[in-house]
Amino acid sequence: MTVPRPVPRRAMSALLVAAGAVLFLPPTSASATSPDIVISQVYGGGGNSGAPYGNDFVELYNRGGGAVSLAGWTVQYASATGSSWQKTALSGSLAPGAHYLVQEAAGAGGGAALPTPDVTGSINLSAASGKVALVTNGTALTCATGCATAAGVRDFVGYGSSASSAEGSPTPNLSNTTAALRAGGGATDTDDNAADFTVGAPNPHNSSGGGSGTRIHDIQGRSHISPLSGTRVTGAPGVVTAKDGTGFWMQDPQPDADPATSEGIYVYTASAPSVTVADSVTVSGTVSEFRPGGSSGTTNLTTTEITSPTITTVAHGAALPAPTVVGSGGRVPPGTVIEDDASGDVETSGTFDPASDGIDFWESLEGMRVELDDAAVVGPRNTYGEIPVVPAGSTTRTDRGGIVLTSGDTNPERVIVDDALAATPTANVGDTLAGATVGVLGYSFGDFKLEVTSTPAVRGGGIAPETTAPATTGQLAAATFNVENLAPSDPQSKFDRLAATIVTNLAAPDLVAVEEIQDNSGATDDGTVAADQTLGKLTAAISAAGGPAYSWREIDPVNDADGGQPGGNIRQVFLFRTDRGLSFVDRPGGTATTATLVTTSGGVPALSYSPGRIDPANSAFNASRKPLAGEFRWHGRTVFAIANHFNSKGGDQPLFGHFQPPSRPSEAQRHQQASVVKGFVDQILSVDPNAAVVVLGDLNDFEFSQTADILTGGGSLVDLPRTLPAAERYTYDYEGNSEVLDHVLLSTSLAGTGYGYDVVHVNSEFADQISDHDPQVVRIPLG
Repeated sequence: MTVPRPVPRRAMSALLVAAGAVLFLPPTSASATSPDIVISQVYGGGGNSGAPYGNDFVELYNRGGGAVSLAGWTVQYASATGSSWQKTALSGSLAPGAHYLVQEAAGAGGGAALPTPDVTGSINLSAASGKVALVTNGTALTCATGCATAAGVRDFVGYGSSASSAEGSPTPNLSNTTAALRAGGGATDTDDNAADFTVGAPNPHNSSGGGSGTRIHDIQGRSHISPLSGTRVTGAPGVVTAKDGTGFWMQDPQPDADPATSEGIYVYTASAPSVTVADSVTVSGTVSEFRPGGSSGTTNLTTTEITSPTITTVAHGAALPAPTVVGSGGRVPPGTVIEDDASGDVETSGTFDPASDGIDFWESLEGMRVELDDAAVVGPRNTYGEIPVVPAGSTTRTDRGGIVLTSGDTNPERVIVDDALAATPTANVGDTLAGATVGVLGYSFGDFKLEVTSTPAVRGGGIAPETTAPATTGQLAAATFNVENLAPSDPQSKFDRLAATIVTNLAAPDLVAVEEIQDNSGATDDGTVAADQTLGKLTAAISAAGGPAYSWREIDPVNDADGGQPGGNIRQVFLFRTDRGLSFVDRPGGTATTATLVTTSGGVPALSYSPGRIDPANSAFNASRKPLAGEFRWHGRTVFAIANHFNSKGGDQPLFGHFQPPSRPSEAQRHQQASVVKGFVDQILSVDPNAAVVVLGDLNDFEFSQTADILTGGGSLVDLPRTLPAAERYTYDYEGNSEVLDHVLLSTSLAGTGYGYDVVHVNSEFADQISDHDPQVVRIPLG
């Protein structure tokens, strides 16, 4: 995306200068930070062995708001401890935001020519240590110490540890291949040379904008796609900050003043790069946009890279650019909006505004070193080594430390801590990555990722799996639990842990609607559809865990007709215990393709088949699970239960994808499914408005979704997740978003009974989980 940019300040000032509007300011002393002209680079190794340039130089920068005349000014030099000063006279004027290049003596060892200098002198600077002064008059200094506050000194740099005078402390030693570079692109001035300067590859610029190579921020631009994409750039300077098996990241130690332009980039070398971290390099190559997953058919954003590179190592051991702190005390990401002004593709539409759009905020840091201090873990570490985190202080948090997805807040502050460069630790929701977590910012699989360069430390948040209260006498306890592709081939430990969850954490409910029970051969696609071995192993584990003897009812699906893992034939199952007053009303005849119907006998609703599938031939359930209906009796009262597992969100576009706003095509089928189930419930209630109906299961949609709206339309069903406080509305954690996918809905006669409802958090927040869903239970007082 190319965004019109305002006329640069330096161009505006050049116009003023041309018109004679030069601003003449009175001399000031370096005893206070310079309001305008500062020394931005010092290089004394020119022409020495291995030097990248043939001449020494001093670079100036105008950090002020107006043009400044340099007539009568001088740049002066003395040895590290000396008091004899040489000088070079300056001329002309310097526009705000512009550099000024003072070329000095050449060495005998060769090196590239500097950009056209603004003025030329003959001073031979020491490569390692010395003193440089910017003086507003032509009188040579005579001091060895205290020079920074001498009369007429506008700015002063002591470089090298032996320099006898400096602003604050001198910079570290320089060399034939390194210069002292002022931070902030030359704009940072705190009157402490050690703090204001870094040591890196020399990168000279003159007043016309000429420099030593294309800058990374110009390659990245204010957009998702580089304005230089497809073109060849030369001599881009940077310091290597990290590397992997096919390339390395580098970052410009002299950033511009625009936070919207990234200073980091990935250099693709195809094989293991020869550079090492902290090398100062220049890179020439072709600017390319790499889209993970291929150029077509993928929803991923691109990553800007330099490909087919020619790499020159300027120096080893350069200081790494300071990481950009994200969060309190640094750059604060948008708190609500990922993208709100693009129309179809964020790479070709909308406004690039990192201050308000989360996708633009993270893009503006692409390839850079980023630091999160005391990052809050909002999703458990997964099997890919990914840990979703947010900066400390983020809002809309769950009671247990997560961050809630709401209809108006998709939580753009989330970022994934990833293990591509260094291992990531085991972490649960509510934990903290203690101290500074530092890495380079990348992107893959629909998410921005902080590729940490060292393993973060974890400070435990102390959450533990929850346990719900047991049902009292007269309370019917009904639960729903997605057990994530349970098959007989799963280790016994999974069955045992599921059993312990049902017996202990869920307090052995009377009825459990279980989703994702696979057939007896699991994911082997051999035509098997029966699941008696899976269910026998689960119920035996429940008994072994001290639980009651559970019976089950289900209907085997048509092979490979219900979606899910190929060959697995997942289905919903009713587990129920009969020792507390619940019984199942069996009316045989229901099959995978035969629909159960609502019948009437003496003004009382009943199911034609129990268990039975609801409208299994309806196109709403193509390649998806069919709702399972069952008729129960609880102490003489009929209770209808409908177990669901709606169409998954597979195929929906990611929140941080390049299509904005993201489309969610999977919703259409869920809306159809909800309409079918709602219509079935309405048939029951049309016979008996006070009928007891429980609709439950994995609906694969949020409590604020249209799917839930359809089910609750007309007020005949109450969605229990909607009744919880906002901070408790979640049954699942996806990429750090705590969200509702599983639901329990009650008919109005049950919703008015003073029920107890609990989402029991035992899985979604934990790295060591037996399923990715949290179960939930409702206790209904029915006498």
